Amino acid sequence: MSTNPVDDTTVVLPALDRRSRRPPRYRRDTGGFDALVASPAASGASAEPLATLEARDISAWFGDHQVLDRVSLTMPAGQVTSLIGPSGCGKSTFLRILNRMHELVPSASLAGEVLLDDDDIYDVSKKLIEARKSIGMVFQKPNPFPAMSIYDNVIAGLKLTGIKADRYRRDFLVESCLTKAGLWNEVKDRLRSPGGGLSGGQQQRLCIARSLAVMPRVLLMDEPCSALDPTSTRVIEETMLELVQDVTIVIVTHNMQQAQRVSQQCAFFLASQGQPGAIVEHGDTAAMFDSPIDPRTYDYVNGRFG
Repeated sequence: MSTNPVDDTTVVLPALDRRSRRPPRYRRDTGGFDALVASPAASGASAEPLATLEARDISAWFGDHQVLDRVSLTMPAGQVTSLIGPSGCGKSTFLRILNRMHELVPSASLAGEVLLDDDDIYDVSKKLIEARKSIGMVFQKPNPFPAMSIYDNVIAGLKLTGIKADRYRRDFLVESCLTKAGLWNEVKDRLRSPGGGLSGGQQQRLCIARSLAVMPRVLLMDEPCSALDPTSTRVIEETMLELVQDVTIVIVTHNMQQAQRVSQQCAFFLASQGQPGAIVEHGDTAAMFDSPIDPRTYDYVNGRFG
């Protein structure tokens, strides 16, 4: 019996035409990076729709402490959904549940379903690696592998997710991901330098590029700009607005202006008086900020608490 945990999920990418030098682009409608899937057989393939992510009646606990209570939310395909609310209301826990990171905590448990295009990622027949490949994560604090080169940071996830690629294809993948993350022009002449030598904003974009390398259908972002300066924040936001054409995005943010700038849908979480977190209101971002239904939403988005 094989001891390699990714043997039965290995994907061998089709051969590249080495004569083609057109710039690679990330395109979900061709199954990922068009430079990585280009082949005569694929030319007539039908377009793959962007992914919808749906949480149904999610409740979560750490030991005996309940942190979420029956949270349901649809995160539409091809849009940015922002999760807002004061600290301690369960936003980040909810985000981690969306790609099965919650279960890494020994005392953690949950109830409910998370559906990726109507397919429950927590189904007993589903492998953890499938969820992590389809639903990527970018954390609050940039976490590149500091001693690993920029180049190797980008492709670090290929082995873990069973994607095999030769050197030529890896080169294309690195350029594609770094370009989509808005970092290529800044690092293209030092790809073999350590990723830990980049600035904070560059490291965060490197982490975005690393997440894109495994061709996820959804990208989760947990306060990705909270430790960054305004210039780096602007670049990350511009990157998100570009990426959402190809990848569904869910972002946790405490920055109300950021939620308004980057998201089309918004969900307001609240946990009050020792109760577990729940969604007070959700819907179109502009409507949530301009004419919220619940007075608690109005107070929060206008800075009256939180």
